[in-house]
Amino acid sequence: MTVVDVYQQDGIVQVPQLLDPAEVERVRTVFMEQVAVDHSLAIDDGVPDDDPLAKYPRFVHPHRRTDTDAGKVALELMLDSRILDVVQALIGPALGAQSMFYFKPPGARGQALHQDNTFLRADPETCLAAWIAVDDVDADNGGLAVVPGSHRTDLLCPEPADLTESFTNAEVPVPAGLSRVQTKMKAGDVLFFHGSVVHGSRPNTTADRFRRALIFHYIPEDSVEIAAFYNPLIRPDRRETVLPEAIGGGPCGDYAQMEP
Repeated sequence: MTVVDVYQQDGIVQVPQLLDPAEVERVRTVFMEQVAVDHSLAIDDGVPDDDPLAKYPRFVHPHRRTDTDAGKVALELMLDSRILDVVQALIGPALGAQSMFYFKPPGARGQALHQDNTFLRADPETCLAAWIAVDDVDADNGGLAVVPGSHRTDLLCPEPADLTESFTNAEVPVPAGLSRVQTKMKAGDVLFFHGSVVHGSRPNTTADRFRRALIFHYIPEDSVEIAAFYNPLIRPDRRETVLPEAIGGGPCGDYAQMEP
């Protein structure tokens, strides 16, 4: 089966070793250097000071901060032709909507099951994630779990999550008849998945292994609106563009100011 065939069937496709070891090491280095300097690229998730995520918060939209080495690398990879070629094969010509970097140090909580389309609200189609493993990833260090086939379901309404397991307090159920599958990835692998795919992760239970990941979200170029948080969008030639704001909540309410 081709990459497109797998994506159409499962809503998920893993491309091995899209980044080489030297590129992965560069990503790892610039983000670790940045988090040691300051947290100016971070979003406030409201975690307590003694939480491992307080020292290593997630960075949101680093590609907008090209005054930093981490931001320069994020923008470079967001528009890298190897990634964009896969994105275009899956959803057609695309715009970059978001970048994120998760450090997920030892002892960090996971993130409850969710669907990215709840937050980005690109219309009329979907967003697409490109999830780059910056470390080897498995269940022990809190690797991503996905629900193949859930891209064919409607958006599911979140319920309160178990905050001992998740740093976010919204969780969707696994759709009836489908199953949660634990991913296993090598550093440099990229997992592409549809915005309605149910996914999340459990805590990092290791003593000494990070589970770092650089994540991009894209939307089709012909999208007509998106949640305001994601403007401005980035074209492959680095030009910015702005779409009208998606107004009003989706079927489960307004999550426009929340983060996936």
